[in-house]
Amino acid sequence: MERQQQQQLRRTRNGVVQVQDGSDIRALVENKEFAKFGDDRFRKLDGDGDGRLSVKELQPAVEDIGAAIGLPARGSSRQADHIYAEVLNELTHGKQDSVSKSEFQQVLSDILLGMAAGLKRDPIVILRINGEDLNEFVDSPRYEPEAAAILSQVDSRNNGSLRQCLLIALQQMTVDHGMPPASDSWVLENIVKPAMQELSSDQMDQPVSQEIFFQEFKKFLKIITRRLQQHPVIVAHTENTFDGSGIRRLLSNQFEYDKLLDSVWRGVPKAHKEKTSKEYLRVVLDRMADSARLPPYGAVDQVDAVVNEAFKMTQADDGKAVDEAEFKKLLTEILGAIMLQLDGNPISVSTHTVVHEPMSASPSLLSPTPLSPMVSSPSQ
Repeated sequence: MERQQQQQLRRTRNGVVQVQDGSDIRALVENKEFAKFGDDRFRKLDGDGDGRLSVKELQPAVEDIGAAIGLPARGSSRQADHIYAEVLNELTHGKQDSVSKSEFQQVLSDILLGMAAGLKRDPIVILRINGEDLNEFVDSPRYEPEAAAILSQVDSRNNGSLRQCLLIALQQMTVDHGMPPASDSWVLENIVKPAMQELSSDQMDQPVSQEIFFQEFKKFLKIITRRLQQHPVIVAHTENTFDGSGIRRLLSNQFEYDKLLDSVWRGVPKAHKEKTSKEYLRVVLDRMADSARLPPYGAVDQVDAVVNEAFKMTQADDGKAVDEAEFKKLLTEILGAIMLQLDGNPISVSTHTVVHEPMSASPSLLSPTPLSPMVSSPSQ
């Protein structure tokens, strides 16, 4: 029921290709034939047939896992790249050059269940932008007041030609208008530039008046609408608000919090007399991020700034050696400082990323087999 309501909430004329909430991934892992599924995939990845998967052989698995859950391609966003790196790190236990079949199956199961849990909490909505919403916006009473607001922003940043104004104005358009991210390289080359070439060149290099801007911007958007109808764009949409509530829930459950502290302490390298450097506090905080409802460090600049301030407030960045009790105390103080900052100033992050892979094809790692259910890939 919850998933149906979520799909209805997100459905637009563009159409929701898929809401990635992790349910299909859980169904795959919980299927009794999952071991055979993992065995089959291991054989396909083991190119040299030596019974182990090298880091090079694991790369397609990592990318297919990302594609299956709707992540943009490697290199397209820092958040996605961080997840890809974490998946590869988990598959190799952070230090091995290769993994055995049993290790691959166990870690694959753990990774997929972890991803499913994350997607249940923060679903990824895959949208197919096909020009209908954009056309509706241009023909609606919304167009002139919103175009005027956009022009006022453009005027404050630009004193150039109509061409420059139109391109800057297009950057202000969002998926709510029915426009994919205009800064994306594929959208720029295949949608925006060809549409600009269709406009009359007579006025493109002339100064801008409001009347001319309204007319030419509408023409520009109409041409873009037509191109989107010919070449629909798939966009992955995510929304997150970091308000400290996840940290509060974690700290309020003392039993579970103590278990988590014990677990992360065991994984920290120790030096003389069971002490460790404060430099590992950041590593451990990243491992606790999911439990605290925080993004991975490096994924969201605004949250990174809050974390940095918390480390500064607790003097946790001096690299000194501390024992277990002090290490855990510092972690708790850091989490508390982050919680207070986010409670006072919540950070909301909304992302729209163009998915460049062909969405009609199932990724090779998580494609359907007679032994397992499908981890759904969006279809056009």
